[in-house]
Amino acid sequence: MRWRKLGQVYCPAGEVDWMRTHAAVPIAEPLGGDLFRVYFSSRDAANRSFTGSLVIDIRRPQQVLELGREPVLAPGELGTFDDSGAMATWLTTHGGRRHLYYIGWNLGVTVPFRNSVGLAVAGAGEPFRRFAPGPMLDRSLHEPHFVASCCVLPDGERWRIWYLSCTGWQQRDGRPEHRYHIKYAESADGVHWERHGLVAIDYAHDGEYAISRPSVLRDADRWRMWYSYRGDAYRIGYAESADGQRWCRLDAQAGIDVSPSGWDSEMIEYPFVFDHGGQRYMLYNGNGYGKTGFGLAILE
Repeated sequence: MRWRKLGQVYCPAGEVDWMRTHAAVPIAEPLGGDLFRVYFSSRDAANRSFTGSLVIDIRRPQQVLELGREPVLAPGELGTFDDSGAMATWLTTHGGRRHLYYIGWNLGVTVPFRNSVGLAVAGAGEPFRRFAPGPMLDRSLHEPHFVASCCVLPDGERWRIWYLSCTGWQQRDGRPEHRYHIKYAESADGVHWERHGLVAIDYAHDGEYAISRPSVLRDADRWRMWYSYRGDAYRIGYAESADGQRWCRLDAQAGIDVSPSGWDSEMIEYPFVFDHGGQRYMLYNGNGYGKTGFGLAILE
């Protein structure tokens, strides 16, 4: 496959207090016709994550038609799992309800942070509200560190989730460095998950320490996943599966890489892949983990 880049779509200019920098982990929601609402994570002056949104026409993606002036999700109450940030990671609609899964951020002492996954819900045209004050997915008996970015898809009588799972921290150059890959679990309701430690995308080698932001599609012939992986710098990877659980990494076939110069010349990460009008698109971030905003590509 080969992706043709359509250019940078949006990067905050600091005009809104809670949206001073970053437009990370973009998510596309169809609004009808060629219009899409894109959710993304921004940061305020205190480096806390907020979820914002904007509207674009997919035919003219560089023209922002509407920019939300109020956050879709703001950090939670003091002491809760998301009091340092609420970063949207996946949106799915089921039974007329929209389910927005988001990463809750807590700052740490011995390590820089701890993440878990929260859930906000809304009907059509309604604002998102937290499903519960606590996280939907958190560290557990057998996953003691943290969980984060996920992809959630209803599939018949079950829900499937592919999620980031931290396997440990280690000291590197005098600072703690995380290590995480992607695991798989199932649920009957999209809230309560049966986790059995099944690894979907594992490390390719010892130098790889961060695999994140899975984006999964089910085609007629197979399951396909795009994700970020990092050694020195993030790149976008690709994998295929017959059952959605056991995957074969085919990163060389991802068909997209950094540009020779510009906003995505140093790294490329956090893909969100979706279909529209018989074509396949990818939203993604570039340099600085979303500090230079997000762009759009189309599959050729």
